Amino acid sequence: MILTVTPNPAVDHTIHFDEPLQPGVVHRTDDAVFTAGGKGINVAKYVSALDADVTASGFLGGHFGKFVRDRLDADGIASDFVTVDADTRLNTTVLAEDGEYKLNHNGPQIRAADVDELVETAQANEPDTLLVGGSLPPGMSLADVDRLARAGDWQIAVDMGGEYLAELEADYYVCKPNRSELAAATGRTVETEADAIEAAEELHARGFEYVLASLGADGALLVTDSEVLSAPALDVEVVDTVGAGDAVMSGFLAAREHGLSDADALRMGVLTASRVVGVAGTRAPNLEDVLTNETHVEVTTVRSR
Repeated sequence: MILTVTPNPAVDHTIHFDEPLQPGVVHRTDDAVFTAGGKGINVAKYVSALDADVTASGFLGGHFGKFVRDRLDADGIASDFVTVDADTRLNTTVLAEDGEYKLNHNGPQIRAADVDELVETAQANEPDTLLVGGSLPPGMSLADVDRLARAGDWQIAVDMGGEYLAELEADYYVCKPNRSELAAATGRTVETEADAIEAAEELHARGFEYVLASLGADGALLVTDSEVLSAPALDVEVVDTVGAGDAVMSGFLAAREHGLSDADALRMGVLTASRVVGVAGTRAPNLEDVLTNETHVEVTTVRSR
């Protein structure tokens, strides 16, 4: 079973305008989507759609927290959240003719007792794999993430900012940086595939068993103990990039939960992302063809290690 921990979940509010945004102008639209969001919650949705056993956890509070719980229940996704006093945040993505705008809240204040309860919740669920995904709310530290990593007999995955990855001290199963996060985590310039490989290998050497690097239109890389694998991105119509990186991690974790190989896990990650970018917001698209591998993705060995 996979337990996803979202320390700072959100209600994701996505709105679309068929015009450029202008200051001082009231823009109106009927095209709005509200979904339960946050990296770990997104992963729970996608992993569930990939037919793997998953439970979502983290911190929730207030009306927006109730919305997240209710939406997960409606989607048939098990959850076991810690209730906090402050309100869960609202994150807004505006898709307009002139670009994509993101407006995110910081999140609720978390107390030491809340973190204690989260650790106890994780231990009670006894997952095979525990994922910590997304930003940390005020009051929670990276030491708390390391504490989660060491609190049970599970593999721990992280999908966090590069500045976080650089400071984690425990041993981790897998991390999923994008290009900018690879640069932030290593202090390297990451422009080419060769740059990304070098940065990912440096992260691997720091204690990550797998480094799964999502490179947008350039596909994805997977650094293992024995090799570096590469998979190209698929040529698909991109509607919304929100959740694309979460989808890569979801495909990887679901594949490993199903007992698939490293190459098939990378392939499933890229396929899942190609379906997620085709819908607005972070709702799970139909992923049946990902499970049946009807769409071919060629995974190559870039180098042996």
